[in-house]
Amino acid sequence: MKPGKNSLEKRRVRKIAIAVGAVLVAMLLALSMWAYQQRDGQANPALTGIASQMRHDPSAWTHEEKDASQMLRDVRAANVTAIGVSPNAILVSTREGAKYFVTDHNATFSHALLLGEPKADQAASYQLVWLPDADIRTGAARWVSIFGLLRDTIGLLLPLLLIGGMVWFMRREMKGGASLLTKAPTLCFDDVIGAGEAKAALADIRGYLSDPKQFTSMGVRAPCGILMVGGPGVGKTRLAQALAGECGANFISITGSYFSAKYYGVGIQKVKHLFELARKNAPTVIFIDEADGLAKRTDTGGGPVEAESNRIINQLLAEMDGFASNEGVIVVAATNHPDNLDEALRRPGRFDRTVQVRLPDREERAKIFRFYAQKLKSKAVDIDYDQLARLTTGLSPATVAMVVNQAGLVARKAGETEIASRHFMEAIKIARIGDVSGAERALSEDERTRIAVHEAGHGLVAALLGTGVLEEVTILPRGGALGVALITKAQDKHLYRETEIRNEIQVLLGGRNAEILTFSEASSGAASDLQEASRISLDMVSRFGFNRDGDLFSLAALPSQYAGLQMKNAIEHANVLLKELNELCYGLLHAYEPVLRAIADELLERETVPGETVYRLIKEHKSALKIVHEPAAA
Repeated sequence: MKPGKNSLEKRRVRKIAIAVGAVLVAMLLALSMWAYQQRDGQANPALTGIASQMRHDPSAWTHEEKDASQMLRDVRAANVTAIGVSPNAILVSTREGAKYFVTDHNATFSHALLLGEPKADQAASYQLVWLPDADIRTGAARWVSIFGLLRDTIGLLLPLLLIGGMVWFMRREMKGGASLLTKAPTLCFDDVIGAGEAKAALADIRGYLSDPKQFTSMGVRAPCGILMVGGPGVGKTRLAQALAGECGANFISITGSYFSAKYYGVGIQKVKHLFELARKNAPTVIFIDEADGLAKRTDTGGGPVEAESNRIINQLLAEMDGFASNEGVIVVAATNHPDNLDEALRRPGRFDRTVQVRLPDREERAKIFRFYAQKLKSKAVDIDYDQLARLTTGLSPATVAMVVNQAGLVARKAGETEIASRHFMEAIKIARIGDVSGAERALSEDERTRIAVHEAGHGLVAALLGTGVLEEVTILPRGGALGVALITKAQDKHLYRETEIRNEIQVLLGGRNAEILTFSEASSGAASDLQEASRISLDMVSRFGFNRDGDLFSLAALPSQYAGLQMKNAIEHANVLLKELNELCYGLLHAYEPVLRAIADELLERETVPGETVYRLIKEHKSALKIVHEPAAA
């Protein structure tokens, strides 16, 4: 017999057995009821008159209640025609036609006083009626009975509700909330600005999901999984949605923490449910954001948590292998930390293609600015998108979108209905440096003067060495800074020459040297500048090979436990480099001391000095002294 027929026959036998059992139970119940009726008929003699009425309808006796002493007086006076005994009351009918009841909890009176057998030569002067079904309760007694019944019902149903709730909760946990989007994404690659390298890498996946036969006919296997690597906000999620939209595939979005669960074994069921859902609705793109939440498998036996994590990853590896059953299912994972993923996930056959999603360049940032600015309800006027792109070097698309929205907030705060270029400039400052904090109210005049000299030193050195475009210098506190020299890059750079890095360090040291030149001593305001300059100089001598001794060995090649032992020598070289650059910076500021003082005076008067003013003062100083000073010669 085939397996399908065998299981069908078993189900038929089971149904027949259940039906036979139900018939037997019904017959037993019917027999029990018949026997009870026969016994009840034999035990209860025929009643007449008022006793018969009491048997069939005792409600007439429930309107008046009397105490037991009155009932005893009526019995002794032979004034009673019928007495009905129920489990909780005694019903009395007198010869005058009065009807009343006496509360009798637990049948106390009926057993102790009334139901004794009469003497042999005497007959009872009344008929005794047994009323097992009569419920004679009023007032508090009735409510006590209702609450007792409710308590018993809850006691019976509560375990069932708890079991049912646990079953429902476990089933929900096993599914984990993974579901298809109600509508397949309509986004396509053309809607994603930039990320050209990532789009080219995803072209094969788009072709596979659109027409798998063009691969299978050639015996070629398409990539099973894509690992997108990039910083926060660079557009990894939008690229995954665009991939699904390009080929009309369904889309499931989860995070790496989706697979974690409170109960042992539930995480594995989540993995199974996820892939079953994807296969049923193929073609499907499964997008796992923050995939590093899966972590790595361990073999240290750290406990049940680590063991469960290992089992989840093992199940995910098995599902991704899937062979032919995974046709039409592509897993796209995104992470900022690819090194945290298990090595087995990154082998060919799983996440076998890594796509780098990089930050947009200047032209792409300009397009992103224009794209989001067009969505504003207010009309943006006199905006130079190329300038905005130049001012936002290194910012992600998500940050650019935040800047555009912040520009709208700045305009609203100023009470204006149109968003202008100045609002975007303020929004960029808020994004890069921070909002105006109002801390200037707590600064003394001496502190304001020091801050003005310090920021003037940064701006002057940057303008002289040409490390970037000096946009403005301000002593208005922003974020955690008491003043800022806003310097932007004319273009995005990925490689820096030794001269450029040396100039960057001199700009960082410019504020401290300006204070020493003006006040003969420095302040604690240069702490963060020294920290950053020290970090860069240490990288120069320990990683980039920029040192006077010609030492080319990089400490980055050493394991972390050994690199610390060699750090002392690198720190000494970095300190020598810092001293050399510090002397050069001081000499440069000394040569342009009048310009430094002029910038500081302007800052104290106006609080913000545009970069054009700094360049003009430098030009006037050169003309006055007839000095030709090229920035690179410093």
